[in-house]
Amino acid sequence: MSKIEQALEAFKKKDFEKALDLFSSVVETGEESAEIYNNIGLCYLHTGNTEKAEENFLKAIKLNPKLAQIYVNLAELYYKEKDYENGIQLLSQGVYELPQEIVLAHFLARFYMEDARLDLAIDELEKILEHQPENYDAYYDLGKVHFELGNYALAAENFENVLQYKENNEWLYYYLGQAYEANDEIDKALSNFLKAIAVNDAFHPAYKKAAILFLARGDMEDAIEYFESYMDLNIPAEEKENIKKLVERIKKKQENEG
Repeated sequence: MSKIEQALEAFKKKDFEKALDLFSSVVETGEESAEIYNNIGLCYLHTGNTEKAEENFLKAIKLNPKLAQIYVNLAELYYKEKDYENGIQLLSQGVYELPQEIVLAHFLARFYMEDARLDLAIDELEKILEHQPENYDAYYDLGKVHFELGNYALAAENFENVLQYKENNEWLYYYLGQAYEANDEIDKALSNFLKAIAVNDAFHPAYKKAAILFLARGDMEDAIEYFESYMDLNIPAEEKENIKKLVERIKKKQENEG
């Protein structure tokens, strides 16, 4: 078994120190490749040495800038460290070198989102959807960006597009509900918060939202029901106490009006 095969075997067994020693000894013999430096970078990443991981990923890209996985590995490192500037620079190069690799463009869009460069994020996401009109992850991110910008109708439209491909996701219904609520479409908002609860009856944010909208519509009994269900879930003690006081005020108001 060659040293590279031994190194790959050690890596597969998650013996990263041994794999690192073996990969490094191969490089010392003068045998260099982007794949080897990428594997060395991964070994350093798994052992917690992010500086050396970055160094070896960059060596790999220099040797072969056409391997998408290397960009992904280094971008994930930058993302975890919130190093958005280097991540954007890296992925911009990746998109230039490998324009067919949609995963790099999408990762770049997410870096733009995290760095609050939302117009650039929209540009990347719309380009992705031109090539992959069924990419529901891109619709999802585009919905979040438009919501952040206050384009609530567009946010709702994009979240609705996701539902064509992916249903039964409580967060999706929740975000869609928020978009409709912000756009003053209360009935649609309430409907989606209730759908979120139907998908996951322990999803406490939707209970609170539904209760608030019932309260705003004057549906006191429904508001009380959902606030009480909300209190039965895993929420902070202070929040539970505040909601309890609110429910007591609602009930007292009902008594006074009765």
